[in-house]
Amino acid sequence: MHLRRSRLLAMLSLALTLAVGAAVASPAHALNPYQRGPNPTDAILEASSGPYATSSISVPSIVSGFGGGRIYYPTTTADGTFGGIAISPGFTATWSSLSWLGPRLASHGFVVIGIETNTIYDQPTSRGQQLLAALDYLVNTSSVRTRVDSSRLAVAGHSMGGGGTLWAANSRPSLQAAIPLAPWNTDKSWSGVRVPTLIVGGQSDTVAPVATHSIPFYTSIPAASEKAYLELRSASHFFPQTVNTTVAVSMVSWLKRYVDDDTRYDPWLCPGPSGLSVSDYRDTCPA
Repeated sequence: MHLRRSRLLAMLSLALTLAVGAAVASPAHALNPYQRGPNPTDAILEASSGPYATSSISVPSIVSGFGGGRIYYPTTTADGTFGGIAISPGFTATWSSLSWLGPRLASHGFVVIGIETNTIYDQPTSRGQQLLAALDYLVNTSSVRTRVDSSRLAVAGHSMGGGGTLWAANSRPSLQAAIPLAPWNTDKSWSGVRVPTLIVGGQSDTVAPVATHSIPFYTSIPAASEKAYLELRSASHFFPQTVNTTVAVSMVSWLKRYVDDDTRYDPWLCPGPSGLSVSDYRDTCPA
């Protein structure tokens, strides 16, 4: 009788230990089902690729609403679905000008569609419409649609693609994040934007000077909306077309925080990036 009781107590003790161990091992996933990847560090965020292996597929130009492009995605199926991001190039440019962003962002746990526009001369509103069409294609039609969480989507773009990003964020408030890069738009007021928006400008941009584009865009977004403005010291209008660690870290952190609701990335947003590469940074700080 004593032996049987001892064995029962031992089994109960083991079961309790395993239950506690499981809870300790994955408390964040229990609280946040969207969290993906290891705890972030400077080394992880600044590396040329993140913790996920990636692959890519081509999107044909015959799709409806935009001009095709390329999709980048994590190859693992063990972590469930991922947030989706559509990115537009700028005036006269093609996706190849920004293509480094595809695998870089995907390797941190996102499905990225880099688009070709219907024509290289498309204006911001058209580019915004095409970004939304690309997201719709990504979640409804693409061969990787089962990998994408349709409730967690974001947009980004360069120059007129950045202006289109603002238009898309204003038009579809269900988006989780927006990142205009050196944005250009004749419309300077975006008081209707409620989507968390990170604007990145170049201090020496002469095509879309920050004083008449990025900064007015940022200030026009209501203070109640989460927003940030990052200005790169001495950067020209074309900074997104070259691999840039500061841009990559900020984009990944913003997307992780707002697409994945992952508060582990707060320290990279508030107080935000600093150092010789940054001439200005403003942020409402995540709420």
